[in-house]
Amino acid sequence: MGRGPRYKVPRRRRREGRTNYYRRYRMLISGKKIRAVVRKTSNQIIAQIIEFAPHGDLTHVGVSSKALRKFGWKGDLNNTPAAYLTGLLAGLKAKGKGITYAIPDIGLHEPTKGCRIFAAIKGLRDAGVEVPASEEVLPGEDRVTGKHIAEYAKKLKEENPEEYRRRFGKMIERGLEPESLPEHFLHIRDTIIGYFKGGEG
Repeated sequence: MGRGPRYKVPRRRRREGRTNYYRRYRMLISGKKIRAVVRKTSNQIIAQIIEFAPHGDLTHVGVSSKALRKFGWKGDLNNTPAAYLTGLLAGLKAKGKGITYAIPDIGLHEPTKGCRIFAAIKGLRDAGVEVPASEEVLPGEDRVTGKHIAEYAKKLKEENPEEYRRRFGKMIERGLEPESLPEHFLHIRDTIIGYFKGGEG
C-alpha cells in the first residue's frame, strides 16, 4: 500500500475495482458524451448506453442478459452467445431512441480478443450502433453462435457423461440440449430482431 505525505487514497470505486477514472477522464475530454458500457458478472452480462452529464450520468438504455428469457433464451446468461444477444438487444433499443454512435467503455476488464465484452460490442454494432473497435478483437461467428460450446458438449457427452450432466444440467433442465445451442441462438436472434421490426421495441 502507498505511504508518505504525498500519497492519496484512491477513490472508493477505484479501490473496489469498479471505475478507471483516468480512462473515464480521457473519454470525457474526447468530446464524445455517449458511452456503450459493457460489464460482466459471474452470472450475467450487462450492456448500457450512458451519456455524460454535469450532474450525473444519464442512462438511456440498460439491458441485462436476464432480459433474454423474455425472448425464449434457454442458454446460460453469461456465455459468449448471451453476451452478443444482450448487446444486440441494447443496440436495438438505442436505435429506437435515435442513438447511433457510442464510444466503448469496458471498465477495468482486460481487452482480451474474442471475449464476452467484445461479443456484446459486436451485438451493439450489428444492431446499427457504431461502436469503435478493431475487427481483430471481435469474436468470430462460430463463437458468437456458440458452436464451440456445442462441439465441446458433444465431445464431453461421449467421453464423460457424468461431467456432461454436471456442466450442462441446468441448460438441459431448461429444455435445451447444448449440442443444439447454435440453432437456438439463431432462432432467438431472429426473434429479437423481428420484435423490433414489428415496432415493439
